[in-house]
Amino acid sequence: MLSNHFQNGIETARLVWSRLPNSDDGALDEVGHSKKSDRSGAESLDYEVIENNAYREEQAQRGKFMVGYYVVVKWFFALLIGVGTGLAAVFINLSVENFAGWKFQVTFSIIQKSYVAGFLIYILFNLLLVFSSVYIVTQFAPAAAGSGIPEIKGYLNGVDTHGILLFRTLIGKIFGSIGSVGGGLALGKEGPLVHTGACIASLLGQGGSTKYHLSSRWLQVFKSDRDRRDLVTCGCAAGVAAAFRAPVGGVLFALEEVTSWWRSQLMWRVFFTSAIVAVVVRTAMGWCKSGKCGHFGSGGFIIWDISGGQEDYSFEELLPMAIIGVIGGLLGALFNQLTLYITYWRRNYLHKKGSRVKMIEVCIVSLITSVISFGLPLLRKCSPCPEAELNSGIECPRPPGMYGNYVNFYCSKDNEYNDLATIFFNTQDDAIRNLFSAKTIHEFSAQSLLTFLVMFYSLAVLTFGTAVPAGQFVPGIMIGSTYGRLVGMFVVSFYKKLNIEEGTYALLGAASFLGGSMRMTVSLCVIMVEITNNLKLLPLIMLVLLISKAVGDAFNEGLYEEQARLRGIPLLESRPKYQMRTMTAREACGNKKVVYLPRVVKVADVVSILQSNEHNGFPVIDHTRNGESLVIGLVLRSHLLVLLQSKVDFQHSPLPSEPRGGGNPIGHNFSEFAKPVSSKGISIDDIHLSSDDLEMYIDLVPFLNPSPYVVPEDMSLSKVYNLFRQLGLRHILVVPRASRVVGLITRKDLLIEDNENSDAVELQSTSGRQDRKVSMREADAEHPLLNGLLVKEHSSS
Repeated sequence: MLSNHFQNGIETARLVWSRLPNSDDGALDEVGHSKKSDRSGAESLDYEVIENNAYREEQAQRGKFMVGYYVVVKWFFALLIGVGTGLAAVFINLSVENFAGWKFQVTFSIIQKSYVAGFLIYILFNLLLVFSSVYIVTQFAPAAAGSGIPEIKGYLNGVDTHGILLFRTLIGKIFGSIGSVGGGLALGKEGPLVHTGACIASLLGQGGSTKYHLSSRWLQVFKSDRDRRDLVTCGCAAGVAAAFRAPVGGVLFALEEVTSWWRSQLMWRVFFTSAIVAVVVRTAMGWCKSGKCGHFGSGGFIIWDISGGQEDYSFEELLPMAIIGVIGGLLGALFNQLTLYITYWRRNYLHKKGSRVKMIEVCIVSLITSVISFGLPLLRKCSPCPEAELNSGIECPRPPGMYGNYVNFYCSKDNEYNDLATIFFNTQDDAIRNLFSAKTIHEFSAQSLLTFLVMFYSLAVLTFGTAVPAGQFVPGIMIGSTYGRLVGMFVVSFYKKLNIEEGTYALLGAASFLGGSMRMTVSLCVIMVEITNNLKLLPLIMLVLLISKAVGDAFNEGLYEEQARLRGIPLLESRPKYQMRTMTAREACGNKKVVYLPRVVKVADVVSILQSNEHNGFPVIDHTRNGESLVIGLVLRSHLLVLLQSKVDFQHSPLPSEPRGGGNPIGHNFSEFAKPVSSKGISIDDIHLSSDDLEMYIDLVPFLNPSPYVVPEDMSLSKVYNLFRQLGLRHILVVPRASRVVGLITRKDLLIEDNENSDAVELQSTSGRQDRKVSMREADAEHPLLNGLLVKEHSSS
């Protein structure tokens, strides 16, 4: 009977496996778009305000009430992002902790009779969880693989990777994280939580998901990439705040690590969102204390309270602490390099063989992890329990998989414990809590810690880059706390001081490895203080972070920067390259021919230009009465596609539809030009035009941006770089050196008085130029763009 059921299960598994796609031809690739598409996997975002006629009409219709309404909606969305991210974190943690609790409970009950049977059940449980994760990712949400932080960092830097903020990516991230973390792989759920928060923020910003009929029109308020960027920033901070219960650390993480553009108003909303997350998480933990959350107990939400640990430190301890920083920098840089090589090999060779190979790879990694975490403690000899101190709160021994130290695993006596099983055969959160624990001197042997360090480091390198949601915060803390505790053991034996705690050095080791790998300083320092509840260690954490980051920077870049480059995400770093100082804007342009459009363009010419190249912006040229060419603005590819699709602005005449400078209303709303979030939008192949349509014309003046940013051709490339990055631009026009000046703007000209008598206020800096400006205004009416751009140039100086 049992054999028949087993045979039926095997046949069912074979049937399901045979139906899985064996190649990625025509399927979604790792960034969620078809490989047959000729479009690139990443596209720049339009953070610049396009001040065309549609935008100006919308701004003219906005009164004070509408401005206040938009401000209230932004704060309301910040509230919703905090609540949504907090609830998602609660759901993920509840699921992971309960799955892990059931796994260890069943395994422990079986190993009382047979360790072999318990071993098989343990492997099977992990395989089922991990397979569910990789199946969801490969078949439903390919963009949910990995941590998602490099992609979100690229989005906030101005690069949209298709598919990273879709609804299916959110679902794949949540349920994939539950399977991969609950299955015991050497990865964490903190990076995916950052991605989860960003997805929730983006979906709220676009009013939901229209594909799955989960949209609401009253939420569709913000259409520009600028507003969505602010919401995604709030989501990133909320993800970190939910993962570590560190609201201030979440704000600083968004500021230091992911954003390229910041302002004070955004700071307040991000802080408000993180505070809401902290309230939601704390409320959930208080509710779970009543026992309504199953196996969810002290674990789940990461907080390792070591406030009762080492009270003070001496000058002699600074040297071993500095050594911890050096070790963290070296191991972190090595981790980045190894993961870069392995991920490159995976993406270019292994993962190109299809979804089956990705599933087999993850299952093999799960099998190796289960064998090591279960098998190595069996080879370790048990140690006798130490004498229990009064009021220590430490119980010895404890059953496997239960919260606490001194796990009894494969021991011949009841009063013995297995130190390797205490950290290996346990959830990662509880293992870190054991490594950080105070008053447990000599709990772990140096041999066990060294064995765990080598094996877990190897597993973390091997697991990173597989087709499952994976974060590196918790594995980094595991690795760092292990060698930190090792150093602490030597310090205790060398200095012979009773007030030295090994757990303190474990904390410093964790901070040093994260600093050496991710190269974060301020945000990581605050996160470590918040999750350990020990402000006295702040100077020491700062010391090891500075040292580890300096050592790591000597070898390579941070983990997220390396992975972003590997994924083809063109990030603009905070500083330009040194050689840019000697290069000019003209040299950066090279000999590339500029594709431009006339003011009134034939529809057939527009279609031909869009089909022949993939540029996203086109300068628009007009001619003066003297026949001189004049740049009057910049029109975006997405706007041209909207015009071609609607056809309402087609005209038979090749002449301008209205006098220059006219302000007649147009037949489009500003929201019609908005591109859907994290999708390719309209393609030229999706537009069908008749032969009569191709013979018509479009006047581009109402739809172009009349005031794009312009730089002279001899401006240094480093200044162009800073202007481009700090303003979040997508295009900059390079023009010849202007021959005349129409005005000069200083700081005083920008200090406009906000009162009723502002018209009577005459700024001293402009009084001498007023008559000259008036006299030149009529003569320069034919040059609307050039005049405004020269003013922008001087104001930037």
